[in-house]
Amino acid sequence: MTTTVDTLGASVAQHRSAELEQLIRTEPGRFRVLTGDRPTGRLHLGHYFGTLHNRVRLQDLGVETFVLIADYQVLTDRDVAENLSEYVEELILDHLAIGIDPERSTVFAHSAVPALNQLLLPFLSLVSVAELNRNPTVKDEIAHSRQSAVSGLMFTYPVHQAADILFCKANLVPVGQDQLPHLEITRTVARRFNERYGNGTPVFPQPDALLSEAPLLLGTDGAKMSKSRGNALALSATADETARRIRGARTDAERHITYDPERRPEVSSLVLLAALCEGGDPRQVADELGDGGGAALKRRVTEAVNERFAPIRARRAAYAQDRRLVRDVLRAGNERANAIADATLKDVRAAMHADY
Repeated sequence: MTTTVDTLGASVAQHRSAELEQLIRTEPGRFRVLTGDRPTGRLHLGHYFGTLHNRVRLQDLGVETFVLIADYQVLTDRDVAENLSEYVEELILDHLAIGIDPERSTVFAHSAVPALNQLLLPFLSLVSVAELNRNPTVKDEIAHSRQSAVSGLMFTYPVHQAADILFCKANLVPVGQDQLPHLEITRTVARRFNERYGNGTPVFPQPDALLSEAPLLLGTDGAKMSKSRGNALALSATADETARRIRGARTDAERHITYDPERRPEVSSLVLLAALCEGGDPRQVADELGDGGGAALKRRVTEAVNERFAPIRARRAAYAQDRRLVRDVLRAGNERANAIADATLKDVRAAMHADY
């Protein structure tokens, strides 16, 4: 059997990720994490179980956490950034509701940190067009882009992400396996900058991937849960909205409920969602449902989701009553991010002998 280079890379990343998890538990202060989202719509349960709850976990373990609202990167795959102000506030509300504490985590917006974006210029000089062209993640994003032509922002997206990560000298980035090529560009940028300008003293760390074992949750139409597809169960949905969406979710004609993701993806995704909300095993959930059929499955999922997210939704509704608080959280985060970005840019200028 032939092992591909990509598989080898993923295998190494998985092994390193397991080591990092142990270190995080014993020495959380060694780490600084950068993570975030594009403000393109309401976050959903796929986001929660995929990344959001992990951010709170890392924060609560004592890892210094930066949450980026990547508003400039909305434009990578669309011509205009619609409803931007609203979506930025919605993102902040979702993070506050799930437990992100602005006293311990820095929540900030891309466009509000000029020094971060200025890092893009020297970073672009460190990678070739051929290297960007080979990036499989960019190829996939281009294939699914809403734009009629590939913009320069889309093409240089991985280098912009490198600026996001390195502006705060983050050394840990939670990613899925499909994002490893992006992170490798960041590591390349850091290494080459250090080699070219570091004079024996590294300016940037080469950040490690903290691989997520995020479950794949399907949307109500049987496709991957996505903001843009209109098939998602939003974190901010009411109990009634959740029940209505789940009642309309696609299943299949078999009455006996089983957990078989390959053969029965839609049914299995609902079983998995119930198990995730209940903190149980999907196979046990399926066994307990037995011959109950799709109706019983949907009732179980609805009850599990609404019970699990009731406290989060209540906190979100309370925060939403005070929009000034939301703006204050962002303003404070932007101030902190700017101070760090300015210091990093000063280091970069000094290393490049451009501090005149």
